Amino acid sequence: MLANQKHLFDLQNDVIYLNGAYMSPQLKSCEEIGIQNLKRKSNPSFITERDFFSGKEVLKERFAQFIDAPDAQTVAIIPSVSYGIATALKNIPFQKGDEIVVLEEQFPSNYYAWKALEKEEQIVITTITAPPIALGRAEAWNTKILNAISPKTKVVALPQVHWADGTLFDLKTVRQRAHDVGAYLIIDGTQSVGAYPFSIAEIQPDALICGGYKWLLGPYSLGMAYYGERFHQGTPIENNWMSHVGSENFSQLIHYNENFKPKAARYDVGESSNFILTPMLAESIRQLTQWTPVGVQKYCEAITKEGVVQLQEKGCFIEAPHQRAHHLFGIYLPEHLEMEIIKQRLLDKNIFVSYRGNAIRVSPNVYNSAAEMNELVSCFIY
Repeated sequence: MLANQKHLFDLQNDVIYLNGAYMSPQLKSCEEIGIQNLKRKSNPSFITERDFFSGKEVLKERFAQFIDAPDAQTVAIIPSVSYGIATALKNIPFQKGDEIVVLEEQFPSNYYAWKALEKEEQIVITTITAPPIALGRAEAWNTKILNAISPKTKVVALPQVHWADGTLFDLKTVRQRAHDVGAYLIIDGTQSVGAYPFSIAEIQPDALICGGYKWLLGPYSLGMAYYGERFHQGTPIENNWMSHVGSENFSQLIHYNENFKPKAARYDVGESSNFILTPMLAESIRQLTQWTPVGVQKYCEAITKEGVVQLQEKGCFIEAPHQRAHHLFGIYLPEHLEMEIIKQRLLDKNIFVSYRGNAIRVSPNVYNSAAEMNELVSCFIY
């Protein structure tokens, strides 16, 4: 099992940061690379034409390998989840009456764009509500998703884990059901990819969209996306010069080439060379590849297992281990525990978590420890 990796981060010793689902701390190595590359533009004569492409090629190769994608041309560099979703939406042929399946209270960036289609294209949003808080909740939720997918379904837009409480969704079974009716499967992997195993080869989604500043441990304002075969002849939402064939030859840019680059390369955001952020995200993915998502999950399971049992003994509801992630889980309080009291206790101890809906969201990573989890649990005992 992985050892504690806190030494690779610059976290304060008097802070217990159990809030990676909000924003990850930055690796020291990423900070160093960011500073080095920030200084490069002070002397731009050292930035070559090749540099506009070399850094992004490294990032794409690493991400493609990390998610088990066919090749680097199937991934794109994006600035945000909303951008990645908008790209997918632009290239799906909708017809009046098409249905889009989403989850209750899934992250807004994977909801608003689909919701807007109700008026624009007269499609129907089917929202799968969460079952009551009780044992078997995740299984019941997954069953409701499968039952909602019908021949009218055009898109199933889901996360791998629910951002509020870590509920796992059976994407492999959903993929098969979506395939049977010809629906697109669009996955928001922001709260899972990096800390939970994900394989394009196994799940075969039509698109996977990931913000980079959470479990990919990267900088804010940069993310990654995979687009499958159904999108390989699509139209990007912006027409930047680098997305066209032959853009590597600067001397020939005056001779316009209307042809886009192959597969998902056409969907790169403008200025995706970003000489600061791109190498930082490439570095964080290098480190995650070394740890492996399986390693991160096992580590998080080990440091939280005892604390989760103690919380359940206090009457808190936490989904069964095989139905949720270990790097992100929600604590639902029983009636005898008051949310405001616990919030204050956590604040007094410098313990950072999030509050999403009725859940106290706890999201540890390899920089946390079992002792820190025990400090969290102590705030629920009074």
